[in-house]
Amino acid sequence: MSLTVYRKAHFNAAHRLYRPDWSDEKNYEVFGKCSNPNFHGHNYNLEVGLTGEVDPETGYLIDLKILKDYIKEEVEERFDHKNLSLEVDDFANLNPTVENIAIVIYNRLRNRLDPKYKITVKLYETDRNYVIYTGN
Repeated sequence: MSLTVYRKAHFNAAHRLYRPDWSDEKNYEVFGKCSNPNFHGHNYNLEVGLTGEVDPETGYLIDLKILKDYIKEEVEERFDHKNLSLEVDDFANLNPTVENIAIVIYNRLRNRLDPKYKITVKLYETDRNYVIYTGN
């Protein structure tokens, strides 16, 4: 029996959307207020889904404490109350768009979780803006 379990998490972070090889004018034209040189922040909400087969011995797909700990170590401790553009190595050469943040989260969790699980990362940047990434 295949099913999906979900774990929610939350973190606050600042960033600036820009390309250093573009002028401030071009960055503003493309990224608008999000290219503010003084940065801006979001209250990100994260949902991580794991899909797979239920273990007949335990009744678990995965012990959700394990998933909770991985999210805490790979996402919350790394990103929460940080300036993603300045303080997080993952974004040293990567524009910290919500799309790229979701991909980074996916890759960090993929490295920790058994490959038997299909991972879905749903990341809300605002109540109205979010991305879903499944590794494809």
